[in-house]
Amino acid sequence: MEEYKNITHIFGPVWDKSSKVLILGTFPSVKSRENNFYYGHPQNRFWKVIAALTGCSIPVTTEDKKKLLISNNIAVWDVIASCTIKGSSDSSIKDVVTNDIMPVLNGSRIHKLYANGAKAYELYMKYSYPYTKREIIKLPSTSPANAIYTLDRLIESWSIIKK
Repeated sequence: MEEYKNITHIFGPVWDKSSKVLILGTFPSVKSRENNFYYGHPQNRFWKVIAALTGCSIPVTTEDKKKLLISNNIAVWDVIASCTIKGSSDSSIKDVVTNDIMPVLNGSRIHKLYANGAKAYELYMKYSYPYTKREIIKLPSTSPANAIYTLDRLIESWSIIKK
């Protein structure tokens, strides 16, 4: 049985001064922490969705993933800087310390914020919104745990980020 562990986020946001949208997740999964980059679980559909929306091929390497995001003015980060968590379970998250997203917001052209799933939305609203005062749009999670959403349905829901 998995135990609770206090873990600190070990990789930073992906963004540059031209970024126009920011997609916020909760906290990296075990696989993402092992891979030292976002959405590292092979069953997570994040990279398939972003590739479909941008008309690009699905990136494989971390460098390809970064290039895909930056070249499409998409920033990615997580709400949480550190927390106590059991495995990859968002529902087990406690002892939250948030990332300060203001340097990213102030250093870019970001005009829209999107939450990758209900938990990211909930955490942002509770911990980050009080100081950012920036609205966020909740999108369905790309996690394999969100099995009621097919890939096509995710792509349709996520198409809002390209508007």
